[in-house]
Amino acid sequence: MIVVDANLLLYAYGVRSPHHKAARAWLEGVFSDAEPVGLPWQSLAALLRIATNPRLPGFRRSIEEVTRTVDEWLDQPNVRVLTPGDDHWLLFRRMMVEGQAPGPLVSDAQLAALTIEYGGVLQTTDRDFARFPGLRWKNPLS
Repeated sequence: MIVVDANLLLYAYGVRSPHHKAARAWLEGVFSDAEPVGLPWQSLAALLRIATNPRLPGFRRSIEEVTRTVDEWLDQPNVRVLTPGDDHWLLFRRMMVEGQAPGPLVSDAQLAALTIEYGGVLQTTDRDFARFPGLRWKNPLS
């Protein structure tokens, strides 16, 4: 399963990003493929929070536009929303402790735990994920 980090969603969605074309092509390919794609609520919420925030610099969209896009993604037959299961806390705690992930890295630890829980490969441009033991991750833009 491919698990998508928020940064790739933001790059694909933000036409002013220098990574836009590559991220959009990659994301469209992933959504049109047969391989399962997991979209964590955390990644979707980050997209909504950042893409609709008028206080942040860059290209902004309305809530209606962004939610329509998310609806289109979730309508793809190979896409599912990932939610934590019964063992999530054990994995999450392990990622925080063994990955030395305090403060702002806690959300990365949670995403790492969720990816491991689903047996997926996290797709991200964030090298901080290398710190998490047992996490399989890849930067699809490199």
